Amino acid sequence: MDINSLTQFSFYFGTAAMLCSAVFFFFERGEVSAKWRTSVTVAGLVTFIAFFHYFYMRDAWSGALQSGNLTQLRYIDWLITVPLQIVEFYLILKVVGKVTRGIFWQLLAASIVMLVGGLLGEMDVINEVIGFIIGMIGWAGVVYLIFAGSAAKASAESKNEAVQSAFNSMKLIVLVGWSIYPIGYIIGNMIDVTNGTQTMNIIYNFADLINKTAFGLVIWVAAKQDS
Repeated sequence: MDINSLTQFSFYFGTAAMLCSAVFFFFERGEVSAKWRTSVTVAGLVTFIAFFHYFYMRDAWSGALQSGNLTQLRYIDWLITVPLQIVEFYLILKVVGKVTRGIFWQLLAASIVMLVGGLLGEMDVINEVIGFIIGMIGWAGVVYLIFAGSAAKASAESKNEAVQSAFNSMKLIVLVGWSIYPIGYIIGNMIDVTNGTQTMNIIYNFADLINKTAFGLVIWVAAKQDS
């Protein structure tokens, strides 16, 4: 298959998937108990924001910006959606009252380090390798907090099976799903510029299905079970 055609398909598929996900979550927010509605609404916001950016990136890739890697557009998306996903960890733990604001700020700080480090490296404000390393340190901080840190302890103290199930699934998505982005970045940079850029975008586009749509579905399932 022509890699350019596959890249275009992944953008169109991502656009449709994010819109359908957002509509689904917004409609379903009224079908869960009140304590879960904010979480499901945020899931809808994450996918709707992604749809907005995919709609633009799809057209940009097909037009004059096809030779670019759309990095800045992706980071605009991530700078909005990743903090919202961090909010989700706080919200689902808040359902059972086992969370402090400190946990939220720790997760948010680690995610900002991850995003800002990567963005500065991509924009050549700092050395690209240094930016990548800073970003990975931030990601490792998020992983630590949800697997062994204060967020993990708050989840373990919860007796709510729906909350624990959602938390465990979400932390696996952060560990495995978020790791797809640096892997895609490395693979893309190992290939020649044109094919490397297209390969990177294909990987990123399908990774978003896990990290945005599946992330939201995990929350929706927990909300339905607990309602």
